Amino acid sequence: MVLRLPDTGLHGNGVRPWAVVDSLLAAPSLAGLTDADLRQRAAAGELVDADGGPVNLDSPVTRPVSVYLYRDLPREFDVPFEMPILHLDDDLVVVDKPHFLATMPRGAHVAQTALVRLRRQLDSDEVAPAHRLDRLTAGVLLFTRRREVRAAYQELFAERRVRKAYRALAPVDPSLAAGVRVENRIVKTAGDLRAQVVAGAVNAISDITLARTLDGGVGEYLLHPTTGRTHQLRMHMAGLGVPILGDPLYPDVDADLATAPERGDFSTPLRLIAAELEFDDPFTGEPRRFNSAR
Repeated sequence: MVLRLPDTGLHGNGVRPWAVVDSLLAAPSLAGLTDADLRQRAAAGELVDADGGPVNLDSPVTRPVSVYLYRDLPREFDVPFEMPILHLDDDLVVVDKPHFLATMPRGAHVAQTALVRLRRQLDSDEVAPAHRLDRLTAGVLLFTRRREVRAAYQELFAERRVRKAYRALAPVDPSLAAGVRVENRIVKTAGDLRAQVVAGAVNAISDITLARTLDGGVGEYLLHPTTGRTHQLRMHMAGLGVPILGDPLYPDVDADLATAPERGDFSTPLRLIAAELEFDDPFTGEPRRFNSAR
């Protein structure tokens, strides 16, 4: 964690500026830490300056300064599913990501992420995601292996030059066998678990088709998103009256299901799979296609 401490000196008016420790204790992101906690961390070398040297907690903050604090890792339950490698070459590694595994570290998910797993497995810090999948979504996820090629593959996704296909299980609606296109505007704000459909220019487009009917009134749907808004497919399915099985947020929040993974319960996955990625390689022009085995 990096904390930018502001200049607290009042320049000649006789008021003593805050000490480093006072500024740290006032930082909202460090709420709950005490003076003793900070001094213990400083003594252990967990609180350093920009050069990696020790920080004098009692020195005055007379100019803006950065302080680096090593965060405690959150408690994480091991996601008990394998992540098979579908393809590996000098530039790319493509995996079949399991449900419940985040693409990359964020918030409470650090070690239990596809990125950390791959970097450890391949013993390389150069591995980086070319795109992302929601933590609850399984399927094809593409990473680059060299810094030099990263931007070219990431641009494929940013410029919508990747053709994506998903499979989902949801209640059967025979009227969707002919297919339907959903177009609307989706916005998700930080701190809100759910995205919202709002008025305005269209930024979310999905083609959805009932592919076959399974037992128990369940249908398998094929979903082809043109855009990639957060929770887009989940919202579009719920908006059609066929919410994806195992969805803890749409159409309504199921608090128990939403928090189950944080209790180590991985028994009810979201039945959404990124089934296929297809694109023309930005370096060779060769068609590339990768399919999930899930």
